[in-house]
Amino acid sequence: MSEDTEQGRLGQSFDDFLKEDGIYEEVAETAVKRVIAWQLSAIMQEQKITKVEMARRLATSRAQLNRLLDPNNDSVTLGMLSRAAKAVGRHIRLELA
Repeated sequence: MSEDTEQGRLGQSFDDFLKEDGIYEEVAETAVKRVIAWQLSAIMQEQKITKVEMARRLATSRAQLNRLLDPNNDSVTLGMLSRAAKAVGRHIRLELA
């Protein structure tokens, strides 16, 4: 092993790989959306909130709620995510890193 390679580590990090391919931001955005959709679904299940009830709380349609909960749909706005979080007694926390 060469002296300039960190012991126990081979090659670049996955983040570096994604950045090199120019897709880091896209992948990170998708990952965040999927995590939020998963968290909302889990909270709804934990609190026994049906989709009909959640749509009512958000004053929206079930179709729109399905788009919100779809981890592959990236067209959901920050405002909608914030409203959904508030509807289940939570809040969205964002930071610039």
